Amino acid sequence: MRRIAAKLKPAGGFSYIIHILLTALLPVIVFILVRLNFIGLAVSVILLSKWRMFAVKPRHWPANIRSNAVDLTVGLSFLIFMIHSDSQVIQLMWTALYIIWHVLIKPLSNTLGVAAQAFIAQFVGLTALFLNWGDAPVYSLVILTWLVSYSAARHFLTTFDEPLTRYMANSWAYFSAALVWVLSHWLLFYGNIAQPTLILAVIGFTLASIYYLEQTDRLSILLRRQLLFIMIAVIIIVLAFSDWGDKTI
Repeated sequence: MRRIAAKLKPAGGFSYIIHILLTALLPVIVFILVRLNFIGLAVSVILLSKWRMFAVKPRHWPANIRSNAVDLTVGLSFLIFMIHSDSQVIQLMWTALYIIWHVLIKPLSNTLGVAAQAFIAQFVGLTALFLNWGDAPVYSLVILTWLVSYSAARHFLTTFDEPLTRYMANSWAYFSAALVWVLSHWLLFYGNIAQPTLILAVIGFTLASIYYLEQTDRLSILLRRQLLFIMIAVIIIVLAFSDWGDKTI
C-alpha cells in the first residue's frame, strides 16, 4: 500500500504544490468547523476522508481499518485538542501541527518514520482520551486504551515483517489497558497529560528502541541495560514526585 501511494504522489513541480495544498486542506476544514462549533460535522469530515477504506470488497475492510487506525487516531486527537483550546491562536497551533502530520510525517515509509508515526499516535491518542473522557467509566478507558495501544504497536511492528505482530501488539495493548485499569482509580494529571499516558510513553519508547536496535543488530547488553535503567529511573521519579494526596499505591 505504501509503495502504491508513493507512485501516485507527485515528485515535484506544480502538481506537487497542488498535492501539498490538498493534503493540508483537511486540517484547515476541521479548524473552520471547530470555530463554527460544528463538532459533529468535523468528526464526520475526518471519518469521510478515509472513505477509500471501504472502496473495496468487505472482506478487506478490517485490514484497511487497521492500516488507517493510526491516522484516524491522530486526526481525532487533534480535533479534541482544538475543542479544548481556550483561544484561536492555540487552535491554529494545533491546526499547524495537524498539517505537519499530514504533509511531512504521515507519508514517511522508512522504519524510523513509521516508528515516529506509531509513537505520536499513541501519545496524542491517549492524551486526547484522558483529556476528553478522563471522568468516563473505567471500562471505557480500558477498552479505548487497548484500541489505541494495539493500533500503534501493530503499525510499528509491521515495518519489520514481524511474524508475531498480532501476539506482540495484543500483549502491549493488554499491558497498557491493565496499567490504565490500575491508575485510573486515582487518575493524576501533569498539565493536560495523564499519568498513564506519560508512563506508557516512557515504557513504549524504551521497548521500541530495544526492539529496533535488536532488529538492526546494534543492541549490546550494556546498551540494553542502560535503556532499561533510564526507563525505570524515569518511572520511579514520576511516581515518587506525584501528588498522591491521601491515596496509597
